[in-house]
Amino acid sequence: MAIKAKKIQSAKTEAIESAKKTFSEYKDFIFADYRGLTVEQITALRDKLREKEAVLKVVKNNFARIAFEEMKVENVAEYLKGPTVIAMAKEDSNEVAKILFDFKKDAPTLAVKGASIENEDYDAAKIEAYSKVPGKKQLYAMLMSAMNGPVQKLAATLQAYADKKAAEGAN
Repeated sequence: MAIKAKKIQSAKTEAIESAKKTFSEYKDFIFADYRGLTVEQITALRDKLREKEAVLKVVKNNFARIAFEEMKVENVAEYLKGPTVIAMAKEDSNEVAKILFDFKKDAPTLAVKGASIENEDYDAAKIEAYSKVPGKKQLYAMLMSAMNGPVQKLAATLQAYADKKAAEGAN
């Protein structure tokens, strides 16, 4: 739980409100320790995440903790210890997690701590397993491909039957 001061400073209140406004635009949050990463590496990671319409943000832990508490996002306080960066995604958070774990291969100092995916708590092992699952768009494509095969065979069979009947009628 965050420590609340007796006298609230307006700059801190504004920072918390700003964090809350930013967080409210996203539904999934992945927390990582960025200690040891260079500015160039963080910029490269941000660019990769931007392609998936995700954002990487560094927020003071105490401000983030209070903002998440006010937003009723549970169990994230344990991830807000030490230097923390938050990857935020509107959808396909597993692809965002995949980017983080792929980036970790090039920058081993990046350590994914855990996540809050649709208000469900994921520890580091669970988020790594989640990163290996195909995204919604990929799953839809796989489903459509699986459904498309039999339909194409049926259409080809019906067309062959119609061509055969047309050829018999022409004789």
